[in-house]
Amino acid sequence: MNKFNHMIFSFFALTFLFMLKKTAAEGVQAKGINIGAIIDMSSRIGKEQRVAMEIAMEDFYGTGNQTLVLHIRDSQRDPVCAAVAAMDLINNQQVQAILGPQTWEEALSVAEISSQTQVPILSLSDTTPKWATERWPYLLQASPSKLEQMKAIAAIVQSGNWHQFTVIYEGTDSAAIAVTPYLFNALRDAGVGVIQGLILPTFASAITLSEELEKLKSEQSRVFVVHLSFPLAVRLFEKAKKMKMMEKDYVWITTNPVTSLVHSNASIISSSMQGIIGVKSYFPERGHLFHEIRQRFRRKFSIENPKDDNNEPGIYAAEAYDAVWTMAVAVNGSNRVGQELLETILQVDFHGLSGKVQFVKFINERAPANRFHINIIGKSYKEIGFWSKGLGFSKTIHENSIYSSCMTVLEQALWPEGRWHTSRGWTLATSANPWRIGVPGESGYREFVHVEYDHLGNSVAFSGFAIEVFKETIRRLPFILPYEFIAFKNTSYDELLKQILLKKYDAVVGDVVILASRYQLAEFTKPYTETGLMLIVPAQSGNRELSFIRPFTKSMWVLIAVITVYNGFIIWLIERNHCPSLKGSMLHQIGIMLWLAFNTLFSLHGGKMHSNLSRMSMVVWLFVALVITETYTANLSSMLTVQKLDGAAPNVEALLNSNAVVGYCTGSYLQNYLVDVLRFKTQNIRNYTTQEAYAQAFKNKEIAAVFLEVPLAKLFLAKYCRRFVSVGPTYKVGGFGFAFPRGSPLLPSIDEALLKVSENGTLLELENRLIKPGNCPDVEDEKHSLSPSSFGTLFIITTGTSTISLAIYIFSRGNPMLGYTTIWRLMLAAIRFWVCQRQITRRSSNAENSVNNLAPQASGMQSLV
Repeated sequence: MNKFNHMIFSFFALTFLFMLKKTAAEGVQAKGINIGAIIDMSSRIGKEQRVAMEIAMEDFYGTGNQTLVLHIRDSQRDPVCAAVAAMDLINNQQVQAILGPQTWEEALSVAEISSQTQVPILSLSDTTPKWATERWPYLLQASPSKLEQMKAIAAIVQSGNWHQFTVIYEGTDSAAIAVTPYLFNALRDAGVGVIQGLILPTFASAITLSEELEKLKSEQSRVFVVHLSFPLAVRLFEKAKKMKMMEKDYVWITTNPVTSLVHSNASIISSSMQGIIGVKSYFPERGHLFHEIRQRFRRKFSIENPKDDNNEPGIYAAEAYDAVWTMAVAVNGSNRVGQELLETILQVDFHGLSGKVQFVKFINERAPANRFHINIIGKSYKEIGFWSKGLGFSKTIHENSIYSSCMTVLEQALWPEGRWHTSRGWTLATSANPWRIGVPGESGYREFVHVEYDHLGNSVAFSGFAIEVFKETIRRLPFILPYEFIAFKNTSYDELLKQILLKKYDAVVGDVVILASRYQLAEFTKPYTETGLMLIVPAQSGNRELSFIRPFTKSMWVLIAVITVYNGFIIWLIERNHCPSLKGSMLHQIGIMLWLAFNTLFSLHGGKMHSNLSRMSMVVWLFVALVITETYTANLSSMLTVQKLDGAAPNVEALLNSNAVVGYCTGSYLQNYLVDVLRFKTQNIRNYTTQEAYAQAFKNKEIAAVFLEVPLAKLFLAKYCRRFVSVGPTYKVGGFGFAFPRGSPLLPSIDEALLKVSENGTLLELENRLIKPGNCPDVEDEKHSLSPSSFGTLFIITTGTSTISLAIYIFSRGNPMLGYTTIWRLMLAAIRFWVCQRQITRRSSNAENSVNNLAPQASGMQSLV
């Protein structure tokens, strides 16, 4: 019985609990679904978000759908207060989701609580790191990520051709710190050279702001990207205005946190934020829905915040409005909670006030914004265009918009001081503060750099090829750049370049080689000299005793001797009957014949000849002999001037194998290059300062070779062209260039001016005047000895003439008149042949001209037909 009574009691108890739970559920459904919101009600963003959320709730009520109950809590911009508010909303109000908070620190403090209780958090912060959504799956990024705006800023910087700038951001704002690397990467991708960072505390004092701005003012760069909270940015610009940093040549660019709120304080804009370029997220501020909500927002905002000057809604209001509607769409007609509600939110897809609302799968964040407003902040807030990801800048957004990577398609920007042109973004030197140009004080080559000192050791004059090229380059800049040369009394060029890094010099001019390792210290212009590295060795002397026979080959010498004897024999044979001195014993006649043959090369005996046949042979042979003699003299002079290099001349491999000692220029980079690249031992390399030191080291057998840059090698060879030669390939290294600070905004203008100096011939004129090598022919490896093939035609003519004379002499021995007649006949035959050839050539030319003249006439007749 007791057991039965216990069963009856249990049955009624379970039934009562079931009915109680059902009634409670129906009561919750009747009252509506609770959602929470955590915002900073004292900030402009929080005020806009609250009004926008309330309007969204009103609009949702008007649809007649399931009722939403919004519970708003104030975070006071404190992560601890935000966490307490979240616990209150979850435990006491039993909210199914929480909207906000605005800052990343507050979102982090709430994320852990939401994950433990399985309550989704729709964060309205500018960005949420990927690792955070992976760690806390119930944390969602409800506002579009603002990371893409960094690419828009990079595009602005690239369009302005600014190569150096400073990013100013808050050190206590985790979101700003997280966004900054994206900005750095985007700017590096855009080709921006040097990016500096300035971190400011959120509550920086006026003294701190003044000190930091003074440091920025001392820098050459005048381009600043401001990624701060709006209150801190306002204080920064007020201080910059007082320090005259909102004037000529300054460029200020603000990101979304500042640009999206400039409309809220007109007095500050007009007083201290003139000429600032602003980037903010794009949302369509048009259409019936927006204008209707805008009117309601302005009325409601003015009632709730009567002290605020401006009552216009911004992007933060639009995003808060869409966040409420996201929850409304997700819970409409159901009581989804926890994981089921989270999955429903991720499937939401509609067009809201701030644009398309859609979440990216597996990332738990809303699709990032791809379009941004480009605005100019002046006396009146002005929108000058848009930037779209993958398309670029455009003046409008529609199907027929014209896009460009350059800001010239936008409306003209009004920079500080009302200047309607692109700001330079950096400051020029002045006469009172000229550029300090470091110059090597002890260069081994005066032709490139020479510093003159007075009796006190002070530098008084600078000259040389490098100095003159730099002066000509500065003259061709589109602006005046005052400068002064300062001698650096140290032999190390790396130490000289370090002075740029230490900001003691603004640039370095001299025979400084462009190297990859030196880019850590400075940045270089394009080279103004030929690039490369040459190996110089002593020239091989060869056998000087036999140098006189080297202009001709052996076969050439033999052929000259044979033809000379042959011509001498014919002249002797023809003249012997007319001159008794040519007769006598056989030995005497042979001597006379050889004397006639070789004496013909050096003297003229035309007046002593008795036969026209001998005169004809001698004249032709004298002409050939003259050509051969002049050619011999020229070739011998060339060979004696240029030392021929032996085939076994040393190269790098031979020097390494023989453990030879080599030299290089003191203060240059070559010590590391010879050891690290060419693999010479440290003890086998020696440095020298001057050309004379190299030559003396060669003479004393201290070194077997020396390595010099191409310009220096040419100067050395010009001075010692008969004693040294270059061997092997030219090793590719950078030429000489001017050094500037990394990312110097002046560098592109210098490169352009240097190119003008090269193109207009000024560089060549300076090179010819200051460093042109002497008249020393280039060394070649091939023999210069001339062979018979070079004089084949001349030899045939002289041999043929002498042979014809001999034949005429033989056939006319009994009849002297026959000889004269034969000569005249040959001459007449030659003349007739020449005349016939001329007539044939003339007739052929006339026939071709007639055909060419008839062709246009025939074409014209065809056209008439």
